Amino acid sequence: MNMQLKQLILEALSLPNNAISYHVRRRLAEMYPQKALLETSDFNFNITRYAKANLCKIQHNQSNYNQIISGWNGIENRIYNFTKNGHFEVISQENKLEVISMKWQEAYCQVNYHWIIADNKEIAENFFTAVCDWNSEIQDEILVFQNGYWSRDPKLFESIRSACFDTLILSGTLKQDIQDYLGRFFASQDLYEYYGVSHKCGILFTGPPGNGKSHTIKAIINEMEVPCLYVKSLKSRYDNDHYSIQQVFERARETTPCILVLEDLDSLILEESRSLLLNELDGFADNTGIVILATTNYPKRIDEAILKRPGRFDRIYKFDLPTVEERIKYITLWNEEFKSEMCVSKTDITQIAQKTKGFSYAFLKELIISSMTIWMEEREIGKMNKIIISQVDALKKQMTSLTA
Repeated sequence: MNMQLKQLILEALSLPNNAISYHVRRRLAEMYPQKALLETSDFNFNITRYAKANLCKIQHNQSNYNQIISGWNGIENRIYNFTKNGHFEVISQENKLEVISMKWQEAYCQVNYHWIIADNKEIAENFFTAVCDWNSEIQDEILVFQNGYWSRDPKLFESIRSACFDTLILSGTLKQDIQDYLGRFFASQDLYEYYGVSHKCGILFTGPPGNGKSHTIKAIINEMEVPCLYVKSLKSRYDNDHYSIQQVFERARETTPCILVLEDLDSLILEESRSLLLNELDGFADNTGIVILATTNYPKRIDEAILKRPGRFDRIYKFDLPTVEERIKYITLWNEEFKSEMCVSKTDITQIAQKTKGFSYAFLKELIISSMTIWMEEREIGKMNKIIISQVDALKKQMTSLTA
């Protein structure tokens, strides 16, 4: 039997891609006539992750050759391993199962296939359901959609955990309006259902780049404490966006309540996929519990059927360039974090804020950081203000160049 399994994998990988799964299933049925077989390529069937959570026990069947690939995680300075083609022995709830895993390339992405071998159909289906159900939950991570499939990104989740509304400066009551609206939405599902109101909403952040849209999204994810799905691109291995749009909204509906982030919405939409996206946003499908949170730097590029039709984006919030008062608040926040020898006076802060008319928050941040870098070369107390003023002129030239 073991020799047959070794030969099976070799045979399968020598076949055309569209014949591999059929060949493996047929051969396994011949090799295990008394067993139940369940075949899957579902994204959520990740037995390695499931086992790491101590929800089952797995080990490689050493009588077969298991192809284990090693990678390097430079951030954590460690090696990680994953099985590309292999044979697992599994113990789950006192049931013994076997899993054959294979990976191969199709078009622009890698396909993961698994075959569960169990004593009966019920055991196979229960194990499959348990693994997929657990893996479908988003736990201290963000699901990112790119290249036609979802991937888990715990690093992105960690990078946004420090973002909060306390360090966010927005014009007028914008920050409070957003917090209040989303807070009421997530707290009112039962009320919506009782009165027969559709519990879904679409929010669009617009305005020139660098004025707090991304920071606000991060703060929302932290404060609302609901799963987040982030769409980087709708391009897929099928060379059209239809498959990707369907995958994105199907996953969001499985994850409710959740926040579905469509950043840079204008760059995500192609003419051929426009009608499908409109359908998913406000068609017959049920988007109960989903907050669709989209951003754009260029609202004029977005079709009016998306931008102005009620029921698709119910709230549109504009993120403008900061006023002089807001620039004072922003520079003051940085100044409070400076070491004492680097600090500037309140009068200096006002002077800097007045000179930075037209600066976005992104340019203000660059102004502060570049000035800190220059100051650290000399470390002369009382000179920080002069350095910042000189950097204002340098950045203004850069802004003029970029505009041109």
